[in-house]
Amino acid sequence: MSDKERTRSKVLEMVQQGKMTLKAAVKMLRVSYRQGIRLYAAYRLEGDNGLIHGNCQRQSNNRTPEAILKAALEAYRTRYSGFGPTFAAEKMAEVEGIPISVSVLRRHLIAAGEWRGCRLTKEYRSRRERKAHFGELVQFDGSHHRWFEDRGPICCLITMIDDATNIRLSRFFEAETTAGAMSVFSLWIRKYGIPEALYCDKKNAFVLTREPTDAELLRGITEPKSHFGRACEKLGTQVIAAHSPQAKGRVERNHGVDQDRLIKELRLAGISTIAEANRFLEEYYLPKMNTKFSRPSAKPENAHVPLGNANMEAIMCFEYERTVDNSYVIRFENRLFQILKSKKPLPRPKDKVTIRISLDGKLIILWHRNKLLVKEITNIQDLETQKAA
Repeated sequence: MSDKERTRSKVLEMVQQGKMTLKAAVKMLRVSYRQGIRLYAAYRLEGDNGLIHGNCQRQSNNRTPEAILKAALEAYRTRYSGFGPTFAAEKMAEVEGIPISVSVLRRHLIAAGEWRGCRLTKEYRSRRERKAHFGELVQFDGSHHRWFEDRGPICCLITMIDDATNIRLSRFFEAETTAGAMSVFSLWIRKYGIPEALYCDKKNAFVLTREPTDAELLRGITEPKSHFGRACEKLGTQVIAAHSPQAKGRVERNHGVDQDRLIKELRLAGISTIAEANRFLEEYYLPKMNTKFSRPSAKPENAHVPLGNANMEAIMCFEYERTVDNSYVIRFENRLFQILKSKKPLPRPKDKVTIRISLDGKLIILWHRNKLLVKEITNIQDLETQKAA
C-alpha cells in the first residue's frame, strides 16, 4: 500500500469503530462525500485490499515489448557502446529501425549496467542573453581531440557558431593555426557574409595581448594585431577576446556535443582522415546539426554585410614588412628575392616593402600596393655575381 492508502485505512477504521463520522473523514482525506461513501463501502467489504489501486502490479498497456527491449540492448552492446541514451535512441530508430523512447532506453541501460548518469556541480555563472540578430556575434574556437579515436592522429576541429541562431560551420585541421582560422572564417563569409563581431579565446592565432614594441610605437601602432586580427580589421569585424571558456559557452557546449556525437558518427562511417572528415561534415553532419539545433533569431534582420567585390585572397593572408638592401634584394625567412627592373617605379634601398603570403602559399611582394617584379635567388653565387656587377 502507498502512504495515501495507509492513511485512508486508518481514518476509515476510526469511522467503522464509531470514533469519527464519515462527513468528518472525507474532509480529513480531502475527497468528495460520494467518493468517501465508495471508499468506505470497499473498506468494509475487502478491508485494506479494497483501498489498493486496481492497476497495482499490472503491466501498462503502453509497455515496450520485450522483443524491442532485447533488440535495443543487443544493438547497444554491439554497435553503440558508449553512446548516450538520447543519441543511441536516435541512431537505433534511424539505422536499426528500433522504435524505443529515450527514457525507456535509459532506464534499461542503467538496470543492465551499460550506462551510468552523472551530475556535476559547477561554479555559479549568470547567463548572457543571446544577440538579437543573425551575424551580430559569432563565437569562434578550436577543439583538440582524438576525433578518429585509434584510427588516426589527434587533430583540431575549428568551429564558428552564431550566437543568435546556433547556425554553425566547422572544419578539421592538423592544429589550431592562424591559417585554419582564416580558412573557416573565409568559408563563413562566402556562405553568410561578414559578421559584426567574433568572440574567441585570448590566443595568438586570434588576438595579441602583448604591449607594442618601440618600433611599433614610432609608427603609431598602439594595439598590435595578429594576422587574423589584421584581416578582421580590414573586413570591419570586431574581435572580442573572452576572459574564460565559460564566457563563450555556446561554442564550448557545442564541442561537448561533437566529442560525443561526431566521434561516434565518424566511427560508424569508418572515417579516419581529415579530408574524408571534412567532406562528411559538409555533406551530412553540419546540415543535420543545423536543422536539429538551430533556432530563429529574436529579430529577423540579418546583421551580416555582403562581401561584395572585396578580394578575399588579399585579406585572408599573412603580411610581413621587410627592408630593401643596397643591392635591391629583399631577405625573408632565409630566402632572397632580387627586385627586377620594370617600367613601374621601384623602391629605393632602405625602403619598406610588404611580403604577402596567401593561404595556398603563394608569395608576392608589394610596394605602395603595387606588385613588384622579383626573382628568387637560389644560389648564393648568383648574389655575389650581381653585387660585383
